[in-house]
Formats: sequence, C-alpha cells, structure tokens
Amino acid sequence: MGQKRGVHSRLGFALQLVTVRWLGTFLEDPLEVPGVVLEFVAEQLGVEDPSQVKRYTERRETPFDHQREIRRTYGWNDFVSVEPEFVAWVAARSWTSGDGPKAIFTDGVGWLRERKVLLPGVTTLARLVASVRDDTTKRLWGVLEGLLTIGQRYVLDQLLEVPPGSRVSDLERWRKGVPPRASGPTIIKALDQVSEILGLELAELGAEALVPSRRLGELAKYGMRADASALKRHPDGRRLATLLATVRFLEGKSVDDTLELLDLLMATELINKAQNASNKEKVRKHPKLAKSAARLAIAVEALFESEGWGGPDEEPRVAEVWEAIENVISRAELRAALVLVNENVLPADATDPDDWRKELLGRYTTVSGFAKLLSEVIEFGANAEGAKVLAAMKALPDVLTYRGRLAAPLIPGRLIEAEVVNRAWKQLVFGHPAHEGGAVNRHAYAFCVLERFWRGLKRREIFADASTKWRNPQAELLEGDQWEELRPDVLTALSLPDSPDALLADHACTLDAAYKEVGGRLIANPDVRVDASGKIHLTGVKAVDEPPSLVDLRARATAMLPRVELPEMILEVMSWVPEMTEAFTAVSGGRSRLKDLAVSIAACLTAHSLNVGYRPIAKNGVEALERSRLSHVYQNYFRPETLSLANAPLVAMQAGVPLAQAWGGGLVAAVDGMRFVVPVPAAFARPNRKYFGSKRGMTWLNAMNDRGMGRGAKVVSGTIRDSLHMVDVIFGLDGGDLPEIVVSDTGSYSDVVFGLLELLGISYRPALADLPDQKGWLINASADYGPLNTFARGKIDLRKVKKNWQDILRVVASIYTGTVRAYDVVTMLQRDGHPTALGEAIASYGRIFKSLHILQFIDVDETYRRDIKGIRNLQENRHSLARKICHGKKGELYHRYERGIENQLGALGLVLNCVTLWTTVYLDAAIRQLKAQGYPVQDEDMARLSPFVHSHLGVHGTYTFALPDLAPGAIRDLRDPDGAEDDDEI
Repeated sequence: MGQKRGVHSRLGFALQLVTVRWLGTFLEDPLEVPGVVLEFVAEQLGVEDPSQVKRYTERRETPFDHQREIRRTYGWNDFVSVEPEFVAWVAARSWTSGDGPKAIFTDGVGWLRERKVLLPGVTTLARLVASVRDDTTKRLWGVLEGLLTIGQRYVLDQLLEVPPGSRVSDLERWRKGVPPRASGPTIIKALDQVSEILGLELAELGAEALVPSRRLGELAKYGMRADASALKRHPDGRRLATLLATVRFLEGKSVDDTLELLDLLMATELINKAQNASNKEKVRKHPKLAKSAARLAIAVEALFESEGWGGPDEEPRVAEVWEAIENVISRAELRAALVLVNENVLPADATDPDDWRKELLGRYTTVSGFAKLLSEVIEFGANAEGAKVLAAMKALPDVLTYRGRLAAPLIPGRLIEAEVVNRAWKQLVFGHPAHEGGAVNRHAYAFCVLERFWRGLKRREIFADASTKWRNPQAELLEGDQWEELRPDVLTALSLPDSPDALLADHACTLDAAYKEVGGRLIANPDVRVDASGKIHLTGVKAVDEPPSLVDLRARATAMLPRVELPEMILEVMSWVPEMTEAFTAVSGGRSRLKDLAVSIAACLTAHSLNVGYRPIAKNGVEALERSRLSHVYQNYFRPETLSLANAPLVAMQAGVPLAQAWGGGLVAAVDGMRFVVPVPAAFARPNRKYFGSKRGMTWLNAMNDRGMGRGAKVVSGTIRDSLHMVDVIFGLDGGDLPEIVVSDTGSYSDVVFGLLELLGISYRPALADLPDQKGWLINASADYGPLNTFARGKIDLRKVKKNWQDILRVVASIYTGTVRAYDVVTMLQRDGHPTALGEAIASYGRIFKSLHILQFIDVDETYRRDIKGIRNLQENRHSLARKICHGKKGELYHRYERGIENQLGALGLVLNCVTLWTTVYLDAAIRQLKAQGYPVQDEDMARLSPFVHSHLGVHGTYTFALPDLAPGAIRDLRDPDGAEDDDEI
C-alpha cells in the first residue's frame, strides 16, 4: 500500500481491501462505502482529508488493477473456479438438512468467504442456491416414490379420499387419532387404528436408510398439517413422498397414543380409583373393626389372668377360663368379633395389604378386551428384567380365551406363568387357602400381568421400538465406533477424565474441607441448629428492608412506562426484532406470499396467549385479521420449532440492554412448573386435587434466566416429579449457551439429577424446603466434623462410581449430544423408586455435590441462599404475569391433544418474553432519562428493579393492531412520573 502514488490511490486501495475482507466481494463502485468506514480507514492511514478519495476513479483502470493485485497477493479466487464444489456442498446441505434457501444462502456465503472466493452477485448466488435445492428436493421425492409398489401408491392415494359413509378421509382420521378417553373400548379403537397403519407395511421399505431422518420428519410435519385437497394438487413425486413420510410418522404416533391411553387408564381409572375405594372401605369398616378388636383384647387379657389357677403344677380347666371370659364378654359377642376380624385383617403370614387389588377385580371387563390385542398388534421388546413379564403378556390372550369346566373365574394353574405372580398378588391369584387342584383366579392373574407389564413400560424394562416415547433408551445410547469417535471431544467439552481417580480424590478433599469449615463456623451462626438426631433446622431468610432510594426509583421508573395494549406491544417488539417474524416459516417449506404476515402472527399470539380465541381478535374486512387467515397462519406457521426460533433473538436483544446486564449475566437458570387445569378429556391431563380440584390438568415446566427471559419449556402430564424432566428442559433451551447454574424447587431434586447435572458441567442448586429431612454424606468415615457429625451420617461409596465410570461417561455423553432424552435415562436408572447399579453410581457422585450444596446453604454467609430465593421469587413473578395474560376461560386450557397444548403454551412463553423485553427496554430508557435529569440512580437499586411490572399493560377490551408513527430506532415517549395521570392498573 505504501507503494501507491498519491493519497487518493492509497486510500482507494485500502477501501477495496477492507471491502473484500468484510463483504467477500468488490463493489461495482469502490467508493460506495459508508462514511464512517471511509473516515476510519483514513484515520488509520493518517489521511487528514478523506474527500481526496474522489480522485481514485478518475483513471478507470486503477480500481481494476488494484483488484487484480489484491486477488494475487491475498489469494482470492473467482467463483467460477469453485462453482462445482459449491454446488456439491449446497446439494449435500439440502439433502441432509432441508434448510430453507435463506439459511443455505447465508451459510453458503460463509463457506465461500472461508475459502477466499469472491462472491458473485446476490441474485446469481440466490438463484443458484434455490435451483440446487429444488433439484435435491425433487431427487428426495423421487427416491421415496421409487420405494413404493403400484399397489402401495394406490393405497396411499386412497388415504386422501373420503370413504362412503364417512365425513373425513382416512388420513384425517388417522391424524386426529381416537378420542383421548381412558376406557377399554377407546384403547381397542386405538389398537384398531395402529393395526390399520402398520398394515400398510411401509416400515419394511427402509426409507430411513436412504433418506436423512430430518428430511422425512419435515415431510411428515407438512403431511400432518396440509389439507387433503392441497396434497392432491401436488405432483406424483411430492404427493407420494409426503404420504409415505406421514404414514411412517403416524406409525409411531399411533403407538404412542395407544400406550398413553393405557397409562392413563391404569393410573387414573383403575389403580387410583381402586385405591380410593379401598381407603373409603377401610374408613367405613374401621369403627366396627376397632370395637371387635377391643372385645378380643378383653378375652385375651382374661386368658392371661388364668395363669396360676389350680396351683403351680396344675393347668386351669377350660370351663374355668370360659367362666372368667364370660364374666366380661359373652361368648356370642366374642364369636362375632372373631368373624369380623378374620374377614378384614390379613393372616399373620400374609404379604403386604392388597385391598385395592381386590377392588380391581371388579373391573375385569374393562381390560379383558384390549389385553387380548395389545401384544398382538404392537411389537414389544424387553430387557432381562422385563422378559418374563413380556412373555406372560404375550401368552395372556390364551389365558383370557380359555374355556373350561371350573367355576368362573377359576382356570387351571398350568395355563399361567407362575413366576410373574409377585407377593402382592399371590393370595388373590392362588387363593388363601389355595384353590383346590392348583386352580388360579383368571381375573386376578390378568390384572397381575397387566399391572407388571404397565410398570415395566414406565421403567422401560419393556418397550415398543415402533414408538417414539416408549422405546428402549439403552438402544439409543452412544456405542461402538460412534461413541469412540465422539468420546474425546465430549470429554474435553465436559472436562471429564477417562479415569476418575484424580477427580474423585479432589472432590473428597473439597468435601472434607467444607465440612470442617462450615462446622467450625456453626457456633457463630444463630440461624442454624443441629438437633440430637442430626436434623438441621434453619431459620428462613429474613426480608431485607428496601431503602427509600429503591422505593422511589421503582415508583418513578414504573410510572414513566407508557400505557400499552398487548397486541401493540407484540407488534412493536416484532419491529425491533425482524428475526422474530422471519422465524415463522410455512410448514410446506415454501416462501410465504401472505401480505402483512407480521400482523397475522401478532394476532395469533394475542389470541392464544390471552386464551380468548379468535372471536374478539378477528376483524372482517381486514385481510390480515380475517378469521380464516388467522386459522391458516396458526395451523401452518405455528409449531414448537418456529416458536423456539422466534424466541432466541428476543433473548439475545435483551442481553444487550444495560439494565438487563445489571440484573445478571444470563447464565443462571430457574426451572419451575406452572399448573393448568384441562377440563376436557386428554391423555396428558391427570388428576391432582391439590392443584386441579375435582378436574384434571398438566404442568408447564419452564426455564428462565436471571434476567427474566424464558429460555425453554416442556409440557408434562399431570404433576409428575419435575426432576424426571428438568434436565430435558435445560438441554432443550431456545438457543444460546447452556446455563452454568440451575435453581429449582424441592420437587425437582434427586441425587441422580444432582449427579447428572454436575457431570454435564452445570451446578445444581435446588431450594431445600425439606432441610430437616436431609442427611449429609461423607467420604472419610473416620473424620471428625464436630457439630456436623450426626448430620453427616451417610457414607459415599466411591468404588461404585469407579466401577461404573465408563458407563457413566457414555450416558452423560448421550444426553449431552442429544442422542437420548434425559427423561428416559432417569427412568432407566430407577426400579420402583430404587436406583439400578448404574443409577446408584450416578447418585453416589451426586451426593458429593448435594452435601456441598447443603453445607453452603446453611453457612454463615446467607448470600448463597438469598440468591436462590431471589431467582425463585423472580420466576414466581413471571408466573404471576403469565396468569394475568392467560386470563381467558378462567385460565383453563381446552385442548384434547398434546400438540395443541404445546403450541398454545409456546405462544404464551413467546409473548411473555415480548412483554419482558419491551419492559426492559423502556425501564432502561426511563433510567437513562432520570440520570440525564440529575436523579441519583444507584447501581444496587437498578439491580433490584423487576422486568415483570405490568400495571401499564392492557390485556382486556378492544384489541388493535397498529403501531404509533415512530422514527426508525425510536421508542414511545415516556410518561411524566410526577404527572396527575391515573395510575390504576389497566
């Protein structure tokens, strides 16, 4: 550059060099750069007058000569030289990922720049990418179509036709599934549908071996949403490929739905109701039983008093004993009491009480129908623990259809698998005393096998490979060459060693030191007391008085927020973050031609987050707000993937706001559940009187960072323990980095989760509402920890960890890479509430960090537990805002199918983040304005402001979708905090 003659030549050369480095190409007019770039380059070259660059183009050949020199010196190549390689890259990317042309174009530009290739014109490159992608897609359709026989093509096309006497096509009937009611007839209908779908035998074509599963999944998603009329209009290749992928998806979905109905029936309609009925019967019988037992006690007491009658060497006569007993209770009363006790109390050698199992026998007709079909229609597999139960289940149809001479419900014992009858069922199956001739109770045996089969399914000892939710998690773990290939990178990323010896030794020293340090400071901690049994009693965190400066700042900043209706707020945020609108792509994969799509998206978000439906939102005569338009947009543009993509840029934008940075670093996450009543029949809705009263409901388990932004969520059936799903929520976040710290309530806690999260590089800090029930765990049993000796009464066996370390690494790597769901792993690691050998090893590792967490929780410095309480309170405030927004229909969700719930709650989560981002931006503007006016704003007060204030937010009344006329980058005018405007909540 120093060899160039003249300031204008050096400056022009430098501008072209900067341009090609940043843009990957030369500009047609090399001087058409932003003024700030020209000034910056001029300053670097020491040029005082940047306007001299205007002379650079006086000689036409100079810019071209410099371009050739830059190419030669820095190794830039023409696009033509790499075009075949680039086309192959686009084809491979299109084949494996199915990404849209925009995403491939963007990544393609990066691919070319990495190889120092000069970019062609934007239009040229975009057309090339679109053309190659279209060719690849057509090739994909052709591959799938070529797998089908003529007969299969005809059958698939017939799925789009409406059969005589029906109102919908078979495809639509299959997509909808059977009504989600927990009953035997409904399960039979579901099994019939499974049989229909599997009967097409499309699984035998091997499509998954020829086509990437992601592409099949995208075709299936389109097929699950598209109208039959739209599918009919497609060319043969696309239509048949879509139908093939859709039916393959429906195979798994139909099995999932059937097993979900089985789970619902067993848990809620059979076992739960049997237990309730048994409990009521016990309560009813208790007074009579107590009275009879008291009478027997009187007789026994009289019997004991008879000892010594008649002299030391003589036995008392029976008549004398009876005379003594009848003096206090008559013989008739005693006999009646004995009969009642024998009828209601199990014999001394009996197993656990099985009263509720007796109640089940009256529901035999409910299960007898589908029990004959279940294992015949669905192909199940089992591991060693579940093999015998599965064999008994497969043989159950013969047991149920047997006809013999024995009085019902007895059948010959040779028909059953006696080994599967566990202790709890033995008396009911074999009788007590045993039935004559070795006969068994058919009804009891059927329920015994069905209950054990169901529990085996839930523990994944029994599984269905055709299912997506009930498959074998062990088969999905990394293994073989795949595990060996990923092993070094995963272990490096998680900082885990191949041998655990040094790591465990370090943890042992850390735990030992923590016990000694905390124990030494315990005498100076008046908030903590360890009783004689080793239970820790901790005084709750005391509220810190708010300084007057914080109270005034909060009141002023909140009063300055403009009044705004929710639809307008959503549209304003969408104008700030264009990527949010761009994330909503059509399920067909094509480019949207809808005018004012952003308005329709905002309207759908409003309708479903407020839970009010389309009626108050839709407006006739406004194209973007027509009811049909809103329904079309919601059906084709709203799905978990698009909602997740739309959420990520909102989180990223808030992270750049100075006020949000004062709230936290964004790497602390809180996970908690929000309960919703579902008053309609649904497979995922379960009973829980504490949360749902007499109705049923589900849990929206959601994660939020320390800046108040939602990062991810999962719909959970009923109120199952959050710990089974929490890790899945963390590893399913909507973009961004994984959190370094996770906070949850006590319900999400377990030793296994402690171990898994620590192995995955995440510090787990649950709230400890049940602290007195917790015990400490130690490694060095001979150590003296003073006042904590009685608390540290658990022994960690590191030998279990070392023995199972390689399997632990494989499980953790499988979760980290997304190969297997953490929920399935946690389920696999437990048996009836007790961990397996591998589960016990992970739990043992987790107990190290659980003990460290408890020690830090009770230490003198309460900052640790105050921080936990702070983010828990923040999440409760987020849930409070969610309740205000989701106010329609009393906050109850009327969805029969899980996908409907997922989409609605996904919309609610996105709207919550829109509100949080909007509030953050305007609070930050209010803070800056107050500072500019000379108001003293302290950093510690800023950090305690909340992004969930909502007195300014309107969610009722007329919903308008119009933005104020604002300049680019401008926001609404802030209100005067000292004004007389009504401050009542809107």
